[in-house]
Amino acid sequence: MEQSVWVAIFAAGIIAGTPILLAALGEILAELAGVINLGVEGMMLVGAVTGFMVALHTTEPWLGLLAAVAAGGLMALIHAFLTITLRANQVVSGLALTIFGTGLSGYIGKSLIGLPLTNTFKPFALPGLSELPAVGIILFRHDALVYLSYGLVALLWFFLFRTRKGLAMRAVGENPGAADTAGIPVFRVRYLFVIIGGMLAGMAGAYLSLAYAPSWLENMTAGRGWIAVALVIFATWHPGKAFLGSFLFGTIDVLGFHMQNFGIAVPSFFLKMLPYVITIAVLIVVTRETRKRRVATPAALGIPYNREER
Repeated sequence: MEQSVWVAIFAAGIIAGTPILLAALGEILAELAGVINLGVEGMMLVGAVTGFMVALHTTEPWLGLLAAVAAGGLMALIHAFLTITLRANQVVSGLALTIFGTGLSGYIGKSLIGLPLTNTFKPFALPGLSELPAVGIILFRHDALVYLSYGLVALLWFFLFRTRKGLAMRAVGENPGAADTAGIPVFRVRYLFVIIGGMLAGMAGAYLSLAYAPSWLENMTAGRGWIAVALVIFATWHPGKAFLGSFLFGTIDVLGFHMQNFGIAVPSFFLKMLPYVITIAVLIVVTRETRKRRVATPAALGIPYNREER
């Protein structure tokens, strides 16, 4: 296969992986603070339909993006209230929000199906960087949201591993009792990062409806929220590894559509399920490796904090 074909596939893989990356970054923040959010899929869908609806009526994609971020944050606020204040089961709450978000987005977007979006996020080349051989085409000829995802990866890495506040947040996810004793506001920290995680999930949904495939279709996330949740484990809660993982899954997704063009006779049903098969395989491998290296999840992940029981 020619090098130019692979470059095009890898560039498309970056685009396809961006919504997964944005959602995974949000899930990393929530889980490092000690809260599992399985409502990512529902938050992405609500963000996608909200962003599309606002962009459609205002003809301004940036306003659509802000609306999607706010919608994702509101969904996450519900999850935070249930799991942090009421100490409800985090898995049940997240699944309920996914079902709720799927139904709500379908209801809101029923009249939006098939409507064209006149103004969308369009790709543009970054001066200088886009001229680099191969790398420039793969990384630096995309839309603003892709570049924003690059910046978020760097920003979250710096915050988590190079700042005192990042250390305090991770302490809440590891040992909330000790963090509380040290004066860290456990409930406030968990609320903050669960909501930020939901905002990033809303942004991921908006990327789908405003840039990746500017339109609205029911269930247009197609399970990407679940892949994002799995990617957090694959990335061992590290933003840089999440970027690599999203690129891998995005490339696999794109490669599936190109296999038939290469003369490889593969059933279309297999191509559609390929990214999810790879997700399961990667989870099995990564889980075995993390056990060998004793790399564990945040110790307090999924455990409601009760100050009276510390």
